[in-house]
Amino acid sequence: MIRFVVSPDNRVVPDLAAKLPGRGMWLSASRDVLDSPRTRQAFARAAKAQVSVPDCLADLVEAALGQRMLDAVSLARRAGQVVCGFQKCREWLISGRAGVVIRSEGASLDEFSRLVSGRRSLPAVTVPDRVLASAFGRDRAVYAVMAPGALAQRLIAEHERFSGVAGRPLPDPKGVSKEQAEL
Repeated sequence: MIRFVVSPDNRVVPDLAAKLPGRGMWLSASRDVLDSPRTRQAFARAAKAQVSVPDCLADLVEAALGQRMLDAVSLARRAGQVVCGFQKCREWLISGRAGVVIRSEGASLDEFSRLVSGRRSLPAVTVPDRVLASAFGRDRAVYAVMAPGALAQRLIAEHERFSGVAGRPLPDPKGVSKEQAEL
């Protein structure tokens, strides 16, 4: 679910952290819902006033959710709770220090399957290429592994919302299935 609030100038803005003042309006994290013409009417009805809804609301929410995933990975990197690179990721997976496996959209499916072999019970998220690259300050980063904890849970939650808005398949909460490894 995504929370929206009405700004003082009667514009609808996403409140992804759900901390802005006001009653707020909640919508499903789905591109179909955000792009629906009925959504505009629903905002006006819920706000009990005429409100302005941006034309590219779904794109705005998708970009903001991508930024929140980047923030979670960056914060984990600064805290020493995430590593990137095939070899380091494999070491964390083997030693049991991994809480979530992160894969860039451009990652090789065969390599990803090889990386998670034997550890398919871990949740895995697929993020846009720029998220890992920006978080680690590299031109390209393909795989990362994050330690279990609050940041990993935050990343998984943001990824679920991002997947809904971006129209991508949702991750399996039980871990990496063979089908996910092949996506």
